[in-house]
Amino acid sequence: MSELKITGLAEEMSALARLPWEQPLENWPEDPTLTDMRGISRHIVRLIKPDPKNSEFVYAIKETVPEFANREYGILRELINRQAPTVEPVAVIEGRRDKEGERLPAMLVTKYLPYSLPYRIILGNQMTPHEITNMANALAFLLVRLHLLGFWWGDCSLSNTLFRQDADQYAAYLVDAETGEFQEKLSNGQREHDLEIAHFNVAAELEDLIEAGVLHPSVNSVRSSDGVIKRYRRLWKALNEPQILDPSDRHAVEKAMRELQDLGFAVEEVEVSINGDKGELKFSPKLVAAGYHQKRLYEILGLQAEELQAKRLLASFDRYRGRESVPKPPIHDSARRWLRDVYHHVIEQVPNELQGRVEPSQLFHEILEHRWYLGEQIGKDIGLDNATKDYIEKILPTKNPANL
Repeated sequence: MSELKITGLAEEMSALARLPWEQPLENWPEDPTLTDMRGISRHIVRLIKPDPKNSEFVYAIKETVPEFANREYGILRELINRQAPTVEPVAVIEGRRDKEGERLPAMLVTKYLPYSLPYRIILGNQMTPHEITNMANALAFLLVRLHLLGFWWGDCSLSNTLFRQDADQYAAYLVDAETGEFQEKLSNGQREHDLEIAHFNVAAELEDLIEAGVLHPSVNSVRSSDGVIKRYRRLWKALNEPQILDPSDRHAVEKAMRELQDLGFAVEEVEVSINGDKGELKFSPKLVAAGYHQKRLYEILGLQAEELQAKRLLASFDRYRGRESVPKPPIHDSARRWLRDVYHHVIEQVPNELQGRVEPSQLFHEILEHRWYLGEQIGKDIGLDNATKDYIEKILPTKNPANL
């Protein structure tokens, strides 16, 4: 008789060992609040709290065959190593048998991404065409990042993606890598194949929601799917094709790099060539990495956030530092004061009963937005403390309590 085999992260073994592996996954009890957070899958999937006392820690568990479970576990580990936006793999479970000794499927265990939602829940909340465009942009951005890493997804879709709020847009994370594979560098044909799959899947998924009455009939599923492809192509062109710059502009290269940074990419290596006959300056990005603002935020302030959240927090810090007297103190001294007097001062005003409804960096962004909105209403700046108080009293209670 085969024995239960758990292969995975050492620090998770204690929690994993307590789970009822001898039961078919479809029989596992699932918190109703977690059931609502689960997307559609071709496999049986459950969201499970391994420790009932720790409501913030959740596993996503999927039944599959051993070969697929081990392969996907390895792919997810490599994606994490390459800092791709994806869920974190925890373990593969093999050799399962029920109490009668009958074989049970293997399982893949991942950590559920906090503050994330599947697309069906997001789109079920009276989404506007603008918000659907934001989701399309997020999916395109994710696919560009994966392709830059040499990863062919093979099943890019809304169903295989989780979305987190990122300032006034979304950040997308890969959640199913079963069909994917790494190449040293993707060919144009491989990228186009992925785009064809994405275009078909997204259009079909949106059409299903229209027919089910979830989306308004005015939403055009094909046009929305086209938006994913168009956004992808614009990003890919900006990151990979040479730009012809004005050689008389001494800041032209710096401006070109800043444009890529505004897209969320750090430029690690470039090639600049000058055509003497035409007087042209050709700027070619050679090595780019996603997360420019995220990296800068962590280096200066030690905070982790989504890319657009990081950009907003850095803007607040830069304004704070700009108001400091000359000569400016060391930047990390300013960072400590900003964290204490601005960021944590805001976050710590949230009462216990409302904590966890909005991720902290997103909360800070929304309070800054609320401050601007109130200022526009009354014609003057009401200050950060007043905006925080008003947001906590009127806006935060309307947010759904976070179950993860």
